[in-house]
Amino acid sequence: MKTDYLIVGAGFSGSVCARVLADAGKTVHLIDKRPHIGGNAFDQRDAQGVLIHPYGPHIFHTNAKKVFEFLSRFTTWRFYEHRVLAQVGEQLLPIPINRTTINQLYGLSLTEDEVQGYLETVREPRDPLRTSEDVVLNSVGPDLCDKFFRGYTRKQWGLDLSQLSAGVAARIPTRSNDDDRYFGDSFQFMPADGYTRMFERLLDHPAITVRTGVDFTEVRPQFEGSHLIYTGPIDAYFDHCYGPLPYRSLRFDHQHLPDTAQFQPVGTVNYPNDHDYTRITEFKHLTGETHTGTSIVREYPQAEGDPYYPVPRPENEALYKRYAELAETATGVTFVGRLAQYRYYNMDQIVAAALKTAQDLLDAHAA
Repeated sequence: MKTDYLIVGAGFSGSVCARVLADAGKTVHLIDKRPHIGGNAFDQRDAQGVLIHPYGPHIFHTNAKKVFEFLSRFTTWRFYEHRVLAQVGEQLLPIPINRTTINQLYGLSLTEDEVQGYLETVREPRDPLRTSEDVVLNSVGPDLCDKFFRGYTRKQWGLDLSQLSAGVAARIPTRSNDDDRYFGDSFQFMPADGYTRMFERLLDHPAITVRTGVDFTEVRPQFEGSHLIYTGPIDAYFDHCYGPLPYRSLRFDHQHLPDTAQFQPVGTVNYPNDHDYTRITEFKHLTGETHTGTSIVREYPQAEGDPYYPVPRPENEALYKRYAELAETATGVTFVGRLAQYRYYNMDQIVAAALKTAQDLLDAHAA
């Protein structure tokens, strides 16, 4: 089959690449093994008509104006600032930790100026910051670490904080003010018509052919001569020749509560120390929709299943680098995305990486 590019994976990485290349006059054949586009960001209405995210909550946020402007071609936006509470004992407390968290937890009345001084008295200085445990103890000390982070991490990753690279915990700030937003980015919005509708518009181009429910290995021989853009797990592409890269998976328990207008006060509540699940998300907070009932999802991290998160540990990074060396020598194929680059990317980082990848391919072709 004659086409300029075969793209494997119809999530953000593959779809953004497809659109940039198509806009530049290239023909693109985009496939995905799932029966839908959008990857993990795919959304749909449940049986009761509530818009939900089958693969867990996806909240868009970015400081990259270029990324926001690109996606704005394909959606209007609903302003939304995500807020998360953590259940600690009988209390629901803001996370990331802020002044309110500390004052309510310990019965204090610290001012903003006093919060940092308090944290200085409880923190355990660590240098260098090699692990996530180092990061958390260096920032907030052992008690806050145990109440908010250690148990959650064990559930989320199946590992202790001391076994994870520093970058995981470094994603979560600690604040001395009352800012209770989960993200601090300049652009915080949700696609007004949902992610799936945004993907439909993104892929609505005469030069893009989309096929879902397609296994890459079965159709690959049909596209000899087409440049391949691969967004799946890099170890799978190379038949796990160096052994499997560790990924963390998730199981989702979706539930509709027919006579409950609102289940919880914010979009997501974390459970760092109780229950087998890590968090509950209520979708109506995210979408702004109204309904007589409400739909929620509980997330249960697990070792087996579809890969969601690369596991950030030094030994895993070393194994990935062996696969990355193979990727550099492979001809006619480009790797991009969270699974292909073994990176714990946010959505906006994936879009930025895809924009750069597509432009690099166009520049190389023009050279």
